[in-house]
Order: sequence, then C-alpha cells, then structure tokens
Amino acid sequence: MTRDTIPAEELLHKARAIGQYYGFTPLSHVTSSARGSARSKERYPDAVTALALDSVADTVASFLRQCQKAGCTPTTRQPLFLWHTNIAPGRPAQKRAVIQFHALGSDRAIADAVVIRALLALARDLFHEEPTLHINSMGDKETRARYARELAIFFKKRSETLPEECTERAKHDVFLAAEFAILRECAEDLPAPTEHLSDASRKRFEDLLEYLEMTETPYGLARTLISRGSVWNDTCFEVRVGGNRVAWGSRYNDLARHFFPNAPFSAIGAVFQATSEGKVVVKAKSPRLRFSFVHIGDEAKRLSIRLAEEFRRAHVSLAQDIGVESLTEQLHLAERRNSPYLLIMGRKEALEHTAILRNRQTQEEIILPLNGLAERLKSFA
Repeated sequence: MTRDTIPAEELLHKARAIGQYYGFTPLSHVTSSARGSARSKERYPDAVTALALDSVADTVASFLRQCQKAGCTPTTRQPLFLWHTNIAPGRPAQKRAVIQFHALGSDRAIADAVVIRALLALARDLFHEEPTLHINSMGDKETRARYARELAIFFKKRSETLPEECTERAKHDVFLAAEFAILRECAEDLPAPTEHLSDASRKRFEDLLEYLEMTETPYGLARTLISRGSVWNDTCFEVRVGGNRVAWGSRYNDLARHFFPNAPFSAIGAVFQATSEGKVVVKAKSPRLRFSFVHIGDEAKRLSIRLAEEFRRAHVSLAQDIGVESLTEQLHLAERRNSPYLLIMGRKEALEHTAILRNRQTQEEIILPLNGLAERLKSFA
C-alpha cells in the first residue's frame, strides 16, 4: 500500500542525497548571494502572466523567477543542474511538499535522462516500491501546429459520438479537449503526437529512448500523455507509484526564454509532490566529500548514471556532475568541493570497465575495476 504521508525530514534527506549523487546543486546554494532581497510574490514577465499556467507550470515559473533574481544564467558550456524544495529546515513542513529537479542549458538527451533517473530514485526510496515511468513527446512548435490540426479534424469527425462537453471544448482549445477525452476514457482513436513529430523532435525523442535503454531504465510509451503548448515542449513524462502520479516533467524551453530573453537555452524540469508532516531539524554543515567523480564521453556518462545508485546504496562520500559534459567545467566544480580524491573515467576506461583514482595531494593514480568499485572506495575513506 502506497504511503499517504511522508515525514519532511525524510523527504529532505533523500532529496539531498539524490541531488549529490546525480549532480544536482541545491538552488539555495546558487541563490545564497541574493538573500536579503525582497522575497514576496513578484510579478512574472508579462508574457508569462498572460499564459494559462497549470499548477506544475506555476511551480516551475516560480523556480525560474528565483534563478532570474539570483542572476544565475546557464549556458551550453556551463549548464546548471539544480534541485529545489519548499521544505525549510527549522520550519514546520508544508502540507504539500514539492521537490524539483531541473537541467538548464543542456539540449542533449542526457539532461532528460538524469532528471528522470533522479525522480525514479526518489520515488523508489520514499514509497518503498518500484515506480513506473510513462513517457511521450509533444514535439516542437512545428509538431504542435501539425498535431493541433489533426486533433481538430478528429473532434469534427467524431462530434456525434463524443461527449458534447468534449466537442464544445474542441472549438476553443483542442489540447484541452484531448485531455478531457482521455479523462473520460473516450480517446481510443485519438491521434498520437509522436506520429506527427518534426525531424528534429523525432531525433530528440529517439536519442532519449536510446539513452534510457542503454542505462537500463524501464519505461512505457504513453500515447495519451499530453501537455499543453503554451508552456511545455518535446519530451513529457510522469512517474507513478501504486497507480498514482507522484511526479510530472517536461522540457519547457519557451517558458525559460521569457525569464532569460537575452540568453535563450534549453531547459527540462520535473516536479515531485507528496503529503508531508513534521519539522526538519537544523543540522550542522555536512563534512567534506571524499571523492569527486568526473567523466567524459557518452560511454562514461551512461555508466556514471548506472553507478550513481551503487554509490548511493553503499553510502560512498562522493559527488558527480553527470549532466555536465565539459571536462574543464567538471574539474572546476570538483575543485570547489576540494575533495581529497578524483575518480576519473574517459572513453577508454568506460570500454575497459575501469576508473582512475587520483590522490589530489600526491597526484598518485591507481586503476580500479568498476565491479565492486563502491566497496573499494570505502577503503580510501
């Protein structure tokens, strides 16, 4: 039976750990320099205010507003992988706890894959059962325009057999009508958005599915999982536990551009929600991490995603930045952590299923096999 309520302390502890092992920095660390400024509800950009934001989109917009206020603008060379929550240490928990994972600045499938894997790990840990991932693609603007025309034809042809409320909604918003048809379980013949993808969107979706398969991430294609066009684009997905949706995610490039008009970039995020209770105790600062794991190349990146769970289960004092593809940027982030050891994996090591462990003080290096790596690292801690 799925848990109804989760202690806020547990939620925050799990989110922190998953953020660390999958390469997400707490938003609070990035925005710390902006503290002391007004934190009241400020207006979104006018273009965003005019949008019909659903609850998840409003949560993401609020997150982007905080990033904007802090002046943290990612680039393709320096993407930001961030996690955020409304749970605050020392304060009573919000009844509805929210945990978000975002990848800003990365256009590649690895960003989607890392967000998805982090969500699955969080759901698995909190509910103590295996979550299910459902995924679809709504495509880009070209795809959505094409799909909207197909939906309009669909509702017109079936106006006599569909519920009247559904056909009436279709006159104003075909995507809203499609959601209603799915909810009323009368969408068996509803056109699938993936049948109308542009070449660019099809390539993006295929890349993601390949990444999920190569990292052994179970998923199911969900042709009736759709999103509205004013906020979301391309990939959309949900995580379910016990038949209930616990998280929703999608790319939201157009929404991000409203907040960062001078530095357009790709963005993907997901929002996890759960009922919480209790109060989070303020704890002392965490000890310095022992290992920073850096990797370069697709083979190494895919292996690092799979290794994240092994490190986490073994409680190895390690952090990595899976979604950051630049080795220089990864080394910069590792330098800031000041870890005594660097764990390094390039294409050669990935193919040989090994990793290089470097002592940062002595520069001594040894080669370790990936099999049993987590336990071997404990001997260096």
